[in-house]
Amino acid sequence: MNPFLKADELTRRQFVTHAARAYLGVHLFPMLGGTLASAAPEAALKGGTAKSVIYLYMSGGMSHVDTFDPKPKKKEVMGKTEAIPTKADGVMIGHYLKKTAEVMDKVCVINSMNSTQGAHEQGSYAMHTSYNLRGTIKHPSLGSWVLKLGGRIHPELPGFVAVNSAPELAGGGFLGAKYSAALIGSPDQGLNDSRRADEVTQEDFERRLSLADKMNRQFHDRYANADVKAYEELYREAISLMNSNDLKAFDLKQESEATRNLYGTGRFAQGCLLARRLVQNGVRFIEVQLGGWDTHYDNFTGVAGRCQEFDQAYAALITDLEKCGKLQETLVVVATEFGRTPEIKAEHMEGRGHNPEAFSCLLAGGGIKGGVKYGATDASGSKVKDNLVSVQDFNATIAHALSLPYETVVMSPTKRPFKIADKGVPVTTLFG
Repeated sequence: MNPFLKADELTRRQFVTHAARAYLGVHLFPMLGGTLASAAPEAALKGGTAKSVIYLYMSGGMSHVDTFDPKPKKKEVMGKTEAIPTKADGVMIGHYLKKTAEVMDKVCVINSMNSTQGAHEQGSYAMHTSYNLRGTIKHPSLGSWVLKLGGRIHPELPGFVAVNSAPELAGGGFLGAKYSAALIGSPDQGLNDSRRADEVTQEDFERRLSLADKMNRQFHDRYANADVKAYEELYREAISLMNSNDLKAFDLKQESEATRNLYGTGRFAQGCLLARRLVQNGVRFIEVQLGGWDTHYDNFTGVAGRCQEFDQAYAALITDLEKCGKLQETLVVVATEFGRTPEIKAEHMEGRGHNPEAFSCLLAGGGIKGGVKYGATDASGSKVKDNLVSVQDFNATIAHALSLPYETVVMSPTKRPFKIADKGVPVTTLFG
C-alpha cells in the first residue's frame, strides 16, 4: 500500500508543503476554507446581523473578578482591583480597563459562563471546538465550523485566519485541511510565503506548475483518494491567492501611523488592526490571541500588564469598526477558557487559582444588544447564580449571530454525528 495514503493529516500536509517548496519554489499551507457553493447552509436562520467574526482569545484564564465581574463590596475578593463605572448604566469593570469602559455601551457582558474543564489544554480545546479533548478524534475549531456552514465571503482570500494562535486550536479536525486556519505569527509580516520566490522566474514558475499538474493527474488516476483531492484543491487555491491583488489586505503598512498608534504597538494590538482590515476585505473568521492570563502568582501585576495591551486595542477595534460601518456586520468575541478563584493566595504572591465554574466573556456587534450584562455570579464570583451559559451555549450564540444552522449535523469519517456547538442552545435574548 502507498505509505502516503496511510499517513495522518499532518504527514500529508508536510508532503504537500515540501513538494511545493521543491518543485515550485513556493510555500503552501492549509489556509483556505470551503466555497459558498460547496458549503452552503442547509437552511437559513433568522439570527444576528454578523457576516464575520473577530474572536479575541485570552489564553490562560482571564480573571473575571478583576476585569468584567468585579465585586466592589468584597475587599477580600477584589484585593488591589477597584471597580469603575462605564458608559453603560449599571455595568462596572476593573480599573485596569479605562478605555474599554468608554465603549461598554456597545458591549454585552456574559457574567455567567461555566465550563466543565478546569485545565488549560482541555479548557481551551472545549472553548474552541465545543467538545472535550479526546485522543481518538480531532474536532474542528470554531472557525472551521463557520467556514463549513457559512462558506467563504472572498473567493481568493483565506476564510479563516489565526494570529498568534496555537495550531492545534485552529485546525480543521475531521473536516480536513481545507478548513484549517492560515496561521500568522507577526501581524507586521502579514501572510508569509504567499509570493513567488525571488530566485524563481515567472517563466520557470509556470513551467514548474505545468510539470506539477502533469504529476498530479497521473497520481490521481492511480490513487483515487478524497484527502489527496482536498490537498489538490488547497494547492490550486493557494496558487490563485498568490496572484490576487487583494493580498494587500494583510499589509499593515497600508494603514496610517495614527491608526496604528490608536490600537497600540504590541502584537495583539496590531493583530486587532489586521483583523479589522481582513473583515473589510471579506475574511469570514479571524482569531487573535493574547496569552499570559495564567495568574497563579502575582495576579494583580499580571492582570494589569495584560489589560494594558488589551484595553487600548479592544477599545480601538470597537470604535474603528463602528466608524467604518462594520460593527453590525462583525461579531467581536472576547473569550477565555475559565476564570480565576475569588480567593487571593498570599503564599503565591497574591495569586488566583483556576475557576471553571464561573467566568466572563464578551460579545459586541453583529446584532448583539450593547450596554447590558447577562447572567450573574454569587457574591464572591465563585459560582454562577443566574442564567448559566455553557461553553456550548456560547458557541451556539456565535453561530446564531451569523445566522448559521447550528443544529446541522455533520458526519465525521467514522460516521459519528457532530454539530458546531454540540448540544448548545443560543442565548437569543442577547439580540435586539
